[in-house]
Amino acid sequence: MSTEDVRIQGNSVADLAEEFGTPLFVYDAGVLERTYSELRDQLPDPVDIFFSLKANPNISVCGYLNSQGAGAEVSSYAELITALRAGVDPQDIIFVGPGKDERELTACVESGIHAVVCESLQEVRQLDAVAVARGDGPVPVLLRVNPSFDTKGSGLAMGGKPRQFGIDEEELRRSRSELAHLRKTKIKGFHAYMGTRFLNHEDVLHNTREILATSEDLAAQLGFPLEAVDFGGGLGIAYFDNEHDLDLTALGEGMREAVAPFAQRNPRCRLIMELGRFLTAMAGMYVVRARYVKESKGELFVVADGGTNHHMAAVGVGSFVKRNFPVAHLGRPGDRPTHRYTLTGPLCTPNDVVAKKVELPEVKAGDLIGVERSGAYGPTASPGLFLSHGYPAEVMVVNGRAHVVRERDLAEDLLAKQHLIDFDDASRAGTS
Repeated sequence: MSTEDVRIQGNSVADLAEEFGTPLFVYDAGVLERTYSELRDQLPDPVDIFFSLKANPNISVCGYLNSQGAGAEVSSYAELITALRAGVDPQDIIFVGPGKDERELTACVESGIHAVVCESLQEVRQLDAVAVARGDGPVPVLLRVNPSFDTKGSGLAMGGKPRQFGIDEEELRRSRSELAHLRKTKIKGFHAYMGTRFLNHEDVLHNTREILATSEDLAAQLGFPLEAVDFGGGLGIAYFDNEHDLDLTALGEGMREAVAPFAQRNPRCRLIMELGRFLTAMAGMYVVRARYVKESKGELFVVADGGTNHHMAAVGVGSFVKRNFPVAHLGRPGDRPTHRYTLTGPLCTPNDVVAKKVELPEVKAGDLIGVERSGAYGPTASPGLFLSHGYPAEVMVVNGRAHVVRERDLAEDLLAKQHLIDFDDASRAGTS
C-alpha cells in the first residue's frame, strides 16, 4: 500500500485540505509558468499570447500569467476590471462578446484598451456614438468576422454557419461605405474564433492560414491598413481516454510557416492568439473528500462533499456518452485500482455525477479524491449557488507556498445580498 500522498511543490494535498478545507481548487503556479513558456517557445515571435479570462477569472491566475508575458481577453465589465487590477497593461487587453452594454463600451473607451472587438455593425455604431458623446477617439476596433469557411476537429465549431457571434463575412464585404462614415472609431483589423478543444495541430494551422488570408483580403476590400488580427486559438487539452495532447513542436513549426509570409507583408500588424483552457487546465486540481461510500444494485458510489456545483465541466456537457476527467485517489496514488466507483457530489439531482465507474484503489469515507486538469471552467462554468452550497475556496501554490486566492463562500455571504420582506408590515400597508 502506498504511503506517499500527492504533493504540489512539496505541499501535501492532504495538508492543504486540512488547512483550507474541502471542496477546494488548487492551482500550481509552476505548471502555469511551464505551460506558458513551452507554448511561447514554440510560437513565432510576432504572435502575442492573450489569456481568455472566461476560462478562469481568478485575479491571481490572471496576474501570474501576465507576469509571464500574457495579455488578456475579457468578455465583461468585471473581467475588464479584474485584468486591470491584476496589472495587465490596457494596451494588452481586448474586449470581446456579442452583447456589450453601454457601461462596458464606456469602460473600454475610458481604459484605453488595445481594441474593442465589435460583433455586429450595430455595435460599431453604438461604440462610435459613445466615443462621440465623450469626445474621445479614435477608439480602436477589431471586427469579429464569422468566416464562410468551416473546420473540423473542434468540440465547439464557430465558423461557416449561423451564429450570434461576429459579422458574417458576406455582410462585412458590403460594409465599406458604412465603415467609412464612422467618426470616432478606427478599424484596426479582425478577430475570428473558429472553435475550441482542438487536439490536432493541423486544424489550428488550417484556421490560422484561412483567417490571415481572409483578413488581408477584407482589409484591402474595405480600404484600411491591417494593424491587428486575433486569429483565436482554441488549443485543446486531452481529458478523456483515447485523447492525446497537442503536438506543440509540430504546431510551432507549422505556425512559423503560416505566419512568416504574412508578417513579412504586414510588418506592423499585431498578431494575437487567445487561449484560456490551454493555459490553465493542467495547473488545477479539484479536491473533494469522500463522505460516504455506498453500494446500490451492485454499483459503488462515492458521495463527496463537492460535485458538479463546482465542476460542471466534468459532466461532459454536449457528449452523448459520459466520459471521465482524470481522477486520482490522493491518499494512495501509487496503488493498483481495485474497484469501480461512480463519484458524485452532495446535490439533490441525478445529474450530479463527476466521474462514472472510474477505477480507483479502495475508497473509504474521509479519503481525498482529486479531479485533475481542472484549472479551466471550474467555478466559472458551474452552478455554485445550487442548493446554496456556494463556491469553494481556491488556493494557488507559488514558489512552494500556498496562498488563498478566493475565500470559500459561507452562508452569511450568500444571504448578505438578500432582503427579507416584513410580510406583516406589507400586509398592513396593503390594507391601509
